[in-house]
Amino acid sequence: MAFKTQDDGDDVMGEINVTPLVDVMLVLLVVFIVTAPLLTQAVHVNLPKTAETAPPEEKEAVYVSVDAKGKVFIDKAEIALESFEKELLTRKAADPEIALNLNADDAVQYGTVAKVMSSIERSGISKLSVLTIPGK
Repeated sequence: MAFKTQDDGDDVMGEINVTPLVDVMLVLLVVFIVTAPLLTQAVHVNLPKTAETAPPEEKEAVYVSVDAKGKVFIDKAEIALESFEKELLTRKAADPEIALNLNADDAVQYGTVAKVMSSIERSGISKLSVLTIPGK
């Protein structure tokens, strides 16, 4: 659009009027704000009413640790590697859904950790988490 002003004579005004653009953007923003909550749940379902139930018990995992010297611990109690599998079998008999968290020192020899993991597998425990620290 070109507008003439009385003072300049034939000079053309080169500025853009931003007000209509701002008005349109505000209207679009309001439309998105109003419609966004409606899009989150497209299927409306009437849920049945039931009696309240207690949440399942959260069982703490058993921590198996191997320090830098190759010593094996179960929940801070040192145990010999030879009797480790027997202890796991006893704990699995008491709790069939037992879960283990394995902590192994970075400096420990791989063979010791492999023996511990082998004992865990032979004892029939399938829930094993190997804990590490995220890094490079």
